[in-house]
Amino acid sequence: MNNRFAAVLAARTLKVIGVILILSFLIDFLILSLDFSPTDKQLQLRWATAMVERGVVPLVGFGMLFTGYWIDTFDDSNQPSIDFRIPALVISSILGLLFLIIAPVHATNVIHQRTQTVEQITKDAGLAENQLKNQLSQVQTQLGNEQFKAAVEKQKIQVKTQYTELLQDDQRYRQALNNPNIPQATKDLLKKFKANPQELDKFIAQQSDPEQLANQRLAQIRARRDELIKQAEDNWKPGLRIVIGSLLLSVAYIIIGWSGLRGMGAFQSAKRKVPAR
Repeated sequence: MNNRFAAVLAARTLKVIGVILILSFLIDFLILSLDFSPTDKQLQLRWATAMVERGVVPLVGFGMLFTGYWIDTFDDSNQPSIDFRIPALVISSILGLLFLIIAPVHATNVIHQRTQTVEQITKDAGLAENQLKNQLSQVQTQLGNEQFKAAVEKQKIQVKTQYTELLQDDQRYRQALNNPNIPQATKDLLKKFKANPQELDKFIAQQSDPEQLANQRLAQIRARRDELIKQAEDNWKPGLRIVIGSLLLSVAYIIIGWSGLRGMGAFQSAKRKVPAR
């Protein structure tokens, strides 16, 4: 008696949990679909990702639901209840087709997003390079002006004087090295100038050479461009995971749905209902 009661309770519990899991996924599907847009690929990517990440929930629900019905087969005296198996199998078949459609669409959107991102990065880098070249051209034109050239030379002398006074004053030099507000790169330069004063002249000459500064900035722009492009190209991995997950879910749901409907004779019943010509 106790074993039969436990079996009935277990079967009913599994059915209830299975139905709840399936319904919770369907509710999530409806809520997520409220923001779906057939023209906004970003929304499509987020929607597909959310659907696949939740896709295993009804799979567990189907397993628990049919396990509950399987337990019922061991008790012939069990009273008949509402049979959710046919609706569940139909839902499983529909989900299989849904995830089968999601996989190629998501793959296409991922490729489109990557291509668009790379094009935008390349475009922004090109604009930055053109702007830098225009600035270099303006500075080179100004260097032809004797007054501007004299101002540059005066500034070079001031910078050298400031560095020389700092390096010659051991107390100020140590304070600068111990100052947490001074960047480490600047501290490294100070150590370099202290060890070899000629490096200071080279540094000032480099910083006052607009063409050399432009080349340094150009190298930074291109390095940043290459880094961003690499990051954009590496973003296909999460998208590939969603595509593979969607295909696996599709196979699982189609197998459950179609094999279940065939096993319960749903297809044969439908054929018998078709009138003979």
